[in-house]
This record gives sequence, C-alpha cells and structure tokens, in this order.
Amino acid sequence: MTTATYQVTGMTCDHCAHAVTEELTNLDGVRGVTIDLQPGGESAVTVASEAPLPDEAVAAALDEAGDYRLAG
Repeated sequence: MTTATYQVTGMTCDHCAHAVTEELTNLDGVRGVTIDLQPGGESAVTVASEAPLPDEAVAAALDEAGDYRLAG
C-alpha cells in the first residue's frame, strides 16, 4: 500500500470534496481518499492505493469531478 498527497485547487465546499473523492475512488487500486479542505486555496488530497498512481490519472479524475486542478 502506498499513499500520496496532492495539492488541489478549485475546491470550495463539501460538495467539491465529495465529487473529488468519488472520482479518485473509481481509479484502479485506490483504497481510500482523505481531503483537508481549504476553501478557495490549495486543499491537501491524500490517496491510499495499492501502487503509485500516475499524475495524469489523478489529473484526469480531478477534471472529471469538476474544475479542479493539481497545484503547481
């Protein structure tokens, strides 16, 4: 099991956090998602998975969830 924390922009509320959690959970191998929501700033999104996830897969899941982006 591995964990990675991503800084994500565009999240403003619990609805955003739920949408991001749902899309990331749909990625193969993801076992859990936790979010430290910082409305209007960079929220920390921690993903536990069986193997490291490609940044492209995480970015695609964020895009599918809404207007959310990896910071940096």
